[in-house]
This record gives sequence, C-alpha cells and structure tokens, in this order.
Amino acid sequence: MIMMFGSAGEMMETQSPEWITEMIAFMRDLDKELVEAGEMVFNEGLQDGDKAKIVRLTDGVAVTTDGPYAEAKESLIGFWVLDVADEARILEIAGRIVAYSRVVEVRPVGVVPDVA
Repeated sequence: MIMMFGSAGEMMETQSPEWITEMIAFMRDLDKELVEAGEMVFNEGLQDGDKAKIVRLTDGVAVTTDGPYAEAKESLIGFWVLDVADEARILEIAGRIVAYSRVVEVRPVGVVPDVA
C-alpha cells in the first residue's frame, strides 16, 4: 500500500494552476499504467482531513467529534493498494508519487495473526 499525505486545500493555495494540472495528469497516467500492468488492486483519493470525523471510545461510549485533526502533512489524502513483484517496484512507484506529495508511506497490507 502506498499512502500519500497532504491537503487539497493547501495545494490550491500554494501551487500554480500549471503544477496542479501536471500533477493530475501524472496521477491519471500512473493509475492507467498500474491498471494496464495488472498491479492496481484498488486506489482512492480522500477529501481533506477537515471533512473527517474522529470517533473515540470514552468511558465505554463511542463519542464522535469534528476534530482535532492531524496537520495537513500528516493527513492521508489518497492511497493505492498494489500487487507488485517486489519491494523495489513499489519503492520505484512511490518515488514517482513523492515528487507531487512530498511524503509517501509504503506499508505492506496486514496479515491476520494465527491464534489457533
């Protein structure tokens, strides 16, 4: 899984329209490449963190609030779940994405522990 962090709102304030157009074209081309290579399992972009809800267990009760939120640099804005041949390939893909997001996290999908 590749996770991209940031804020669309911040991007709109700090980047030029040309940069945003180039970034969107890059993301569309990358998604097409990953689908054609058979490596795309699932991907999605997310709305900014200020649209999220936080649910916490407080005294045994689920309590929903509108925040506080992580800083934009810590907020998940999109992700790709990929099925690639090896770690080198996913790091190569992440290296291309980071040019537009500044921070990308690569993490293997979890495995259910065998407790039997």
